[in-house]
Amino acid sequence: MIIVTGGAGFIGSNIVKGLNDRGRDDILIVDDLTEMVKFKNIRGLKALDYMDKDDFAAALSAGKFDHEKIDVIFHEGACSDTMEYNGKYMMENNFEYTKNLMHFALKKKIQLIYASSASVYGSGKAGFGEKPECEETLNVYAFSKLFFDNYARRYFDAAESQLVGLRYFNVYGPQENHKGKMASMVLQMFNQWKAEGKVKLFEGFDGYGNGGQTRDFIYVKDVVKVNFFFWDHPELKGIYNCGTGHAHTFNTLAKGVLKYFGSGKLEYVPFPEVLKDKYQSFTEADSSKLLAAGYDGGFTDIETAVAEYCELLDKNEGYLRIER
Repeated sequence: MIIVTGGAGFIGSNIVKGLNDRGRDDILIVDDLTEMVKFKNIRGLKALDYMDKDDFAAALSAGKFDHEKIDVIFHEGACSDTMEYNGKYMMENNFEYTKNLMHFALKKKIQLIYASSASVYGSGKAGFGEKPECEETLNVYAFSKLFFDNYARRYFDAAESQLVGLRYFNVYGPQENHKGKMASMVLQMFNQWKAEGKVKLFEGFDGYGNGGQTRDFIYVKDVVKVNFFFWDHPELKGIYNCGTGHAHTFNTLAKGVLKYFGSGKLEYVPFPEVLKDKYQSFTEADSSKLLAAGYDGGFTDIETAVAEYCELLDKNEGYLRIER
């Protein structure tokens, strides 16, 4: 059996799709469907079972999984809203939950690949290498992710099974419709064009021109490839960046969306005051550690990925399907 927490979410459901493509459907999806629209992410996929995240945590604590044969746990479940200000809620979801799952996996010698975040690099002024001197946190979401990374660092060397944290950079692609304001700019600009025939970006800020803020945008299919690379190499442990190693401007994304539609206007709107001390204007993964580990799966060209994603949004509202 394979466990995917957050399996009805964005990256988690793409991992489930990737597992299906590998011929695996003995998958336990763990999630919280209080936000019921997420069911659309898994209705076209194959899985063995589903459990609510709280029921799963209780079952884990009660020892109900102690004798299950579990190949690997992909832990994608978390509160990913960077504008969430409830620190207690954030730490319960992103730290305590992950900590308990880690100890279960280590005890049972189960591979655990968990989602960290590039938000732990803060402004990025100290760089984007997987080392403490590059790390700072601008919000409680980033703090919760870094706090667990630091907790896990105490166990990497002694762990008898795989423990890997992947610091996701700016992921975009299918199955993110439920994310609302936290969805990628590709989806937001696609919806803007559909509604108004134009797309909008922030004006210049922090030394960057209009739409000139840059991010390491990574297609979700490539995130799945990186996850599976580590699954296929259980000897690897540690924290690794999951980004392309190449930054692109938001203007690049906007032009890709406009190119797909063949028309439309690019408009710049004032930079929100509320974001000015919490915003990453530049991210670019240092991919040297990932590549040194042997990853050679490459990354999808951004223009190709944006066009492919827009086509899926047009044809199937951005949802994945598998052949029955």
